[in-house]
Amino acid sequence: MLIVQKYGGTSVGNPERIKNVAARVARFRQEGHQLVVVVSAMSGVTDSLIKLAKEIMPLPTEREMDVLLATGEQTTIALTAMALTAMGVPAVSMTGAQAGIVTDPVHTKAKIKNITPKKVHALLDAGNVVIVAGFQGETPDGLITTLGRGGSDLTAIALAAALKADICQIYTDVDGVYTTDPRIVPTAKKLDEISYDELLELASAGAKVMQSRSVEFAKKFKVIFEVRSSMNDNPGTIVKEETKSMEDVVIRGVALDKNQAKVTLVAVPDQPGVAARIFKALADATINVDMIVQNVSHGTQTRTTDISFTVDKPELLKARKVIEGLQATVGYREVLADEKIGKLSIVGVGMRSHSGVAAKMFETLARESVNIDMISTSEIKVSVVIDLAKAEQAMRAVHTAFLG
Repeated sequence: MLIVQKYGGTSVGNPERIKNVAARVARFRQEGHQLVVVVSAMSGVTDSLIKLAKEIMPLPTEREMDVLLATGEQTTIALTAMALTAMGVPAVSMTGAQAGIVTDPVHTKAKIKNITPKKVHALLDAGNVVIVAGFQGETPDGLITTLGRGGSDLTAIALAAALKADICQIYTDVDGVYTTDPRIVPTAKKLDEISYDELLELASAGAKVMQSRSVEFAKKFKVIFEVRSSMNDNPGTIVKEETKSMEDVVIRGVALDKNQAKVTLVAVPDQPGVAARIFKALADATINVDMIVQNVSHGTQTRTTDISFTVDKPELLKARKVIEGLQATVGYREVLADEKIGKLSIVGVGMRSHSGVAAKMFETLARESVNIDMISTSEIKVSVVIDLAKAEQAMRAVHTAFLG
């Protein structure tokens, strides 16, 4: 089998852990498998590099930040290759560029355009374990780029697709994907399998197991992958295409996002094009808007409405500046902002064939005296915005109601 494995920063956090990773890789190699191993920077290294850069220059150029941050993974690939070589396992390290990863020119959040893994195949065929730096690539012009948050997961899944690997294993500090966060809900259960769509919805709803774009890439190229722990040999969670049996489980998971803030524009003129003007301005400022609710118009002479939307908390200040800049052209009365909210979501492909799911969620929250501020639904997800102070209590109650 050809296996692509990815190890995150915690898994390679110090020399001892790098040796443990090498020992695990060596066991797979002894079983006769070919291995490509993608590694992240050692935990804390990327933050240290960012801090260093800001001591030199408060707002470093993105081009030079990419050159700097790419060194974090390059350190880990060399150390991992050394650890394997010391065990008698032939290993070669490669940067993202050497592995044939070509990206667009958007520094700090580049997208992978294509991968030509000829050198990787040649090294595998020569009997080597190939260690590839995650999170990075290069433009067609030869500029170093980094892929942004979750970039090493994306590197592993993209390589698995390009190499036509038999499986991709994402090693992390958790045993797999759980029905909810086990640190908040002790009764959370590990899932044996989950569909791409369910994991995508959980990721967008605040679950921190995987970044959405890595899952999107896996779905697009039909890369089956497994999320498992680098600290033990327990089987993990298989992520794959939806199967008929998955519909039997109504709710697969519950997610809570505490990183949301709500912005409300009060008394916006209810006219065609106003909402388009507001959200285009936010999009132009690269601010991602999540949930949007527009109230029913009120007033007789000049009809007005309230528009509320949510953004990530770090984007709140930026969003407010954009909205305040629209005061003269839009003509709303005031802007309200609330950071004390949480987005609680339930996800499951079984929702498509089971009715009453949303009603059950709302009844559960009512019993807990939790007021619902905003509601958003998709075919396989129901999300509500609630008071942050009651968010964890609500999460536990909803998990108990649906998953025991």
